[in-house]
Amino acid sequence: MRVTPWEAAAVFAAGVGAGAINAVVGSGSLITFPTMLAVGFPPIVANVSNNVGLVPGGVTGVLGYRAELKGQRERLLRLGVASVIGSLAGGVLLLLLPAEAFKVIVPVLIAVACLLVVFQPRINEWLAARRRPHPHGGPWLWLGVLGAGMYGGYFGAAQGIVLIGLLGSFLDEDLQRVNAAKNLLSLLVNTAAAVLFAFIAPVDWIAVLLVALGSAAGGFLGARVGRRLPAPLLRGFIVVVGIVAIVKLLS
Repeated sequence: MRVTPWEAAAVFAAGVGAGAINAVVGSGSLITFPTMLAVGFPPIVANVSNNVGLVPGGVTGVLGYRAELKGQRERLLRLGVASVIGSLAGGVLLLLLPAEAFKVIVPVLIAVACLLVVFQPRINEWLAARRRPHPHGGPWLWLGVLGAGMYGGYFGAAQGIVLIGLLGSFLDEDLQRVNAAKNLLSLLVNTAAAVLFAFIAPVDWIAVLLVALGSAAGGFLGARVGRRLPAPLLRGFIVVVGIVAIVKLLS
């Protein structure tokens, strides 16, 4: 579809915000996805184009946290396999299920994502109190990452929040190293789904370009300065955008 200069600017700006937020907490798709709906992209096209476009932002986010990735190579190789398998399975489900199912499922996923954003600190505290540390997280973490990958391949909003909760609960690591691992696993999920979508899904490449340019810049900024922003402010903004997305999808 054709977009006006103002609409293109809005999608680009949403990409910047999503890249920055993904580098810090995740849930950037709750900004780009509803923005693309607002300018007229169909839901499935918006979802797959958004997924492909956010890959460059994931790369810059990972590079910004590369110091915190040191010493996690073996762990992330194991978990990365789960992320890729899950992502491909979720992407296939997205393309096989009817479009009507997406319109029903996604508002529910966005609502759950918003709740995760709001209650993330309490959830992490509850899980951390019951944590049994394992160098690689054990089989339950692997299965959890597999499920998060399926969720990310189908609809990626808040997969970063889910991953932070899982990794923070099963690994004996500080939050910055957990966030670095989250960024890499999210990138693997988005990249695997993007490769799948590029060949067999209705991708709008203009939208991809706008989101890609914005998310690359945002990922760099998020890794540098985003961690200084108050977490409650970020959570509040994400929830407001998520509510707008739900209203748009149900209208």
